[in-house]
Amino acid sequence: MREIAINGQKREATGKKASKLQRKEGLIPCNLYGEKKDKNGQPEAMAFVAPMTELRKAVYSPHVYVVNLTIDGKEYKAIIKELQFHPTTDALLHADFYEVNETKPITVGIPVKLNGLAQGVREGGKLNLSIRKIDVTAPYKQIPEILNIDVTNLGLGKAIKVGELKFEGLELATSAQVVVCSVKETRASKAAAAVAE
Repeated sequence: MREIAINGQKREATGKKASKLQRKEGLIPCNLYGEKKDKNGQPEAMAFVAPMTELRKAVYSPHVYVVNLTIDGKEYKAIIKELQFHPTTDALLHADFYEVNETKPITVGIPVKLNGLAQGVREGGKLNLSIRKIDVTAPYKQIPEILNIDVTNLGLGKAIKVGELKFEGLELATSAQVVVCSVKETRASKAAAAVAE
């Protein structure tokens, strides 16, 4: 997985009013959830702010990053767990980070890349990508940047489901029944089949 560095500082003031002021200064309110648990056994969050200029690179990107967070001089490795955007302007309002280490498995959505010219496409069909990301579980060092899927043998009217895929060292967390891609019939493929008959 790619890595990116983001600097932040602890948030003393929390709440709507404080968050609004921080956003005006170009800072985004964030939480970092780590190993620490509160008295109810829930993960305890550290509230901090990070500059939008630094967050932008990790947020508006097709890549999934491991974030090297430096908060008040202390370093943490994390992944972005959740983002909140403004419903009308699409501006980033809040980010949640989840602390990771080299041994603890994490679940994260990794982009899918289809490779090869599908048999069904050669027969006039149209290749259709149904999902852009597949959730995988593994320690972060084992997680690749993209999941390569070979579609060369995918015939007309056929599909590849998550359950048919295997990637070394990764456990697939997306349901096995989910269709990743398929080759749909087109008028051209139907005409070609009629001629062949």
